[in-house]
Amino acid sequence: MKSYRIAALPGDGIGREVVAEGMRVVAAAARRCGFLCAFEEVPWGSQHYFDHGRMMPDDALTRLHGFDAIYLGAVGHPRVPDNVTLNGLLLPIRRTFEQYANVRPTVLFPGVATPLAETRKAIDIVLVRENTEGEYAQVGGNVHGGTETEVAVQTAVFTRRGTERIIRFAFELARTQKRRSVTSITKSNAQGHSMTFWDRIYREVAAEFPEIETSSILVDAAAMELIRRPWSFEVIVASNLFGDILSEITATVTGGLGLAPSANLDPTRRHPSMFEPVHGSAPDIAGRGVANPVGAILSAAMMLSWLGESAASEAIQAAVRQVLAGGLRTRDIGGEASTAEMGEAVARAVEAR
Repeated sequence: MKSYRIAALPGDGIGREVVAEGMRVVAAAARRCGFLCAFEEVPWGSQHYFDHGRMMPDDALTRLHGFDAIYLGAVGHPRVPDNVTLNGLLLPIRRTFEQYANVRPTVLFPGVATPLAETRKAIDIVLVRENTEGEYAQVGGNVHGGTETEVAVQTAVFTRRGTERIIRFAFELARTQKRRSVTSITKSNAQGHSMTFWDRIYREVAAEFPEIETSSILVDAAAMELIRRPWSFEVIVASNLFGDILSEITATVTGGLGLAPSANLDPTRRHPSMFEPVHGSAPDIAGRGVANPVGAILSAAMMLSWLGESAASEAIQAAVRQVLAGGLRTRDIGGEASTAEMGEAVARAVEAR
């Protein structure tokens, strides 16, 4: 029987609650499909920062490297600056393990309300975000602090290697999933160096995939079109910042962040990949048992697919669809179900399939 070691990193806020339900559903899928998933909790995040002055221990990355995958809940606390959270935990994991492909699928599930006026058209988008450089490269600095001449410089870094590999990943994903189009998000009218470079690499890679339709859209226009006609997009490839922003829109038009999964992938498979819901730690509702675990559950399904357990992944996705179509919902999407009730319902649906 196959067995997988998974580092469970619940993190902060609602992370512990949604990860628990994700693990419950994975256990049901593993029993059904005949494999084992051994979750080992690593208690890092904001409490570790309060206790030790850092988000994770010195040997954290060495310890994580021995796992088959990392399952993250959420990180963030009102008393911990966001840049500490990002640079103290998330970015070191993504960069050290070369998790350069951030994949954020978005589906409008049957029975889930959308804020759009048009409700009859299917929405099924995969947003591929560059995950290790670009606008989040942390290159820059400050001088003359606290004076009227203070200057802050933040430099985006785009390498040929980083840009080409994420664009190629998007096209290969489209080919594998038999999707018809890949849309590039740019801002080359204003960013005459980095984004014209991005556009050029996009054209070069696109030429290798003649069967796939291509288009290039300015990020502001893309934000508008994702609200006006999101069903027209299939695969989107974007830089670190643009992808981060636009994925909030894709999640919102399909029901909200509580339903949105993501994967941070090392496509070479030399290092463990990390799977997490798109939402944050939501400290305002933490501990109340009302958080939506679906994003975390679908992230776990992505993890199982990545590990080669496609039948288990498909069973979880089908179970989520069945439960939502049946009318069970958490408060964020118009229902009254608790976090545990939603997780239990999905787990039962997996076992019953």
